[in-house]
Amino acid sequence: MSARIIDGKSFAATLRDRVGTEVSRLKDSYGVTPGLAVVLVGEDPASQVYVRNKGKQTLEAGMHSVEHRLAAETTEADLLDLIDSLNADPAIHGILVQLPLPGHLNSDLVINAIDPAKDVDGFHISNVGLLGTGQKAMVPCTPLGCILMLRDLHGDLSGMEAVVVGRSNIVGKPMANLLLGESCTVTIAHSRTRDLAETCRRADILVAAVGRPEMIPGDWVKPGATVIDVGINRIAAPEKGQNDDGSAKTRLVGDVDFASASAVAGAITPVPGGVGPMTIACLLANTVTAACRIHGLPEPEGLAI
Repeated sequence: MSARIIDGKSFAATLRDRVGTEVSRLKDSYGVTPGLAVVLVGEDPASQVYVRNKGKQTLEAGMHSVEHRLAAETTEADLLDLIDSLNADPAIHGILVQLPLPGHLNSDLVINAIDPAKDVDGFHISNVGLLGTGQKAMVPCTPLGCILMLRDLHGDLSGMEAVVVGRSNIVGKPMANLLLGESCTVTIAHSRTRDLAETCRRADILVAAVGRPEMIPGDWVKPGATVIDVGINRIAAPEKGQNDDGSAKTRLVGDVDFASASAVAGAITPVPGGVGPMTIACLLANTVTAACRIHGLPEPEGLAI
């Protein structure tokens, strides 16, 4: 068996095109331009690249984009004041505070200061509660991307057995809630799960979100299962040679051993090019959804759960 490769890059490009179409509709029909504000505190290199990509894709979709880059020593009071001003700004429909924050800042306090209607990351406690009780919520971007790809692949997910390996608030828990909403039978597994291998082997849908490179081998995968690999891990790749400073070059891998798993699975997301591209595309989709809800306008189909 050779697994079907789920092309997240192509799916994300299609989703961004749909977002662009909806942005044009909102502008032309209602005079509303969806606006996204991204706040970056500090100079983490990976976060800087991510924020730059978000801004670029927001503008390409025809949306209003604002970036606030704050010094690492920014006080909590100053950051909360900025969030208050963005909450009150009618041109802003989505607010995202890039994580992780510097250690002196309380991430929970900061996230929960965002207006839940503008919480396009879906991390505010109100949105967490709404999602957990099956109500309309802003859904975290990465799990949203996963469920959109699963719906596209399978159509009806009802009755399928799903195992989510990882229990983070950002991916694992919301992913499990979304799968429950699709009427799957859901197990959340983690580092202390007894016989993790056997638990994974039960899954028709296996979602790996633990942040440990290639920890799930192919013999943990049920033949024909769909594997969604959320992990993005950078490991040494001495076979690629050395950098100018003499250090080994690196490569990206997921939480699943792709080579062995793809020989068993029915479908699988690669790393890179699988789940990763969907995250920013879903952020844009969430911003359009937020703009529609804030203005009481009809929501486009297929951009939200």
